[in-house]
Amino acid sequence: MSLSPGVREPDRASPAVNATKITMNSKLCFISLLCLIGVTARADELSIAAAADLNYCLEDLNTAFQQSHPNAVLKVSSGSSGNFFAQIKNGAPFDVFLSADMSYPKELIKAGLAQEADVVQYAVGRIVLWTTNEKVDVSRGLGALRDAEAVTKIAIANPDHAPYGRAAKAALEHEGLWKEVEGRLVLGENIAQTAQFVQTGNADAGIVALSLVMAPKLAGVGHYFEIPVETYPPLEQGAVITKTGAGKPLAKAYLDFLRSAEARKIFDRYGFRLAK
Repeated sequence: MSLSPGVREPDRASPAVNATKITMNSKLCFISLLCLIGVTARADELSIAAAADLNYCLEDLNTAFQQSHPNAVLKVSSGSSGNFFAQIKNGAPFDVFLSADMSYPKELIKAGLAQEADVVQYAVGRIVLWTTNEKVDVSRGLGALRDAEAVTKIAIANPDHAPYGRAAKAALEHEGLWKEVEGRLVLGENIAQTAQFVQTGNADAGIVALSLVMAPKLAGVGHYFEIPVETYPPLEQGAVITKTGAGKPLAKAYLDFLRSAEARKIFDRYGFRLAK
């Protein structure tokens, strides 16, 4: 059949060309499927920045949370609250921040990096004088630190960025001991490292979080004296959903869980109590 002048015959692709097109379409569909799977996986992930005093407690909390959210992937980073605060202000992509100092979540809210509706106070922390050295008599309270022969090194968290370090300094100042012991101090980057100094014998005694010495892994290790709460500012602790985590259903579910009676029992077990 002849065509009119100026009219071209439609292109007829060869079977090989058609097969290539089908293969390319299949690849595109597969890649799209992978992308959808990736989005789903990310929806089930939660990036958590947690104060180091929660090291052991958080394991139990997350195990309990995952009973009702079995597909949740909880990525936890542990460290100093002050350092995490600075990182989040500089764009670190944490979804939830559990801080040993309630002022940090409040500052994030002021900076527009979190919302007031997405914050919860979960505890008031406590500090103890802890030792694994039998020569140190912690029953004397902080007065035991006056014995420079028995206590040559004293571990506290760095007061510049660790809330527990600031509490330790305040308690020592309250007892008139700060200047006396300052030259014997060993500063931990966070409260977990501070406890490690005592546990390993690199410090003769230390002022650490009650939650750490009450953990099953450390229960019965050494001796401790709970420092009176009136000697240091309250360690009000809180969690907040950051701007990164805003709109994530999993982040909201996690914060709701921290408010639950089940979570309260776990907090209490580790010495994290709310103010009366």
